[in-house]
Amino acid sequence: MDSVVTINPKVLGGVPCFAGTRVPVKALFDHLESGYNIDYFLMQFPSVTREQVQAVLENSRHQIEQDAVLALRQ
Repeated sequence: MDSVVTINPKVLGGVPCFAGTRVPVKALFDHLESGYNIDYFLMQFPSVTREQVQAVLENSRHQIEQDAVLALRQ
């Protein structure tokens, strides 16, 4: 994920951002939660690539699936 998301204390105080940008990953989720689609997000933040967005969403899905499996085992 280092090529997709970076955390740098000197950039926005260490908030996770899309690599090579100052766009917080949270901005993607805020847009989606507000009903906007990925295309709209990409228009608002042209420094973020579609591939980065897809990778973040895929990683999030994978993490949720792993958490669910772990919860079932407890």
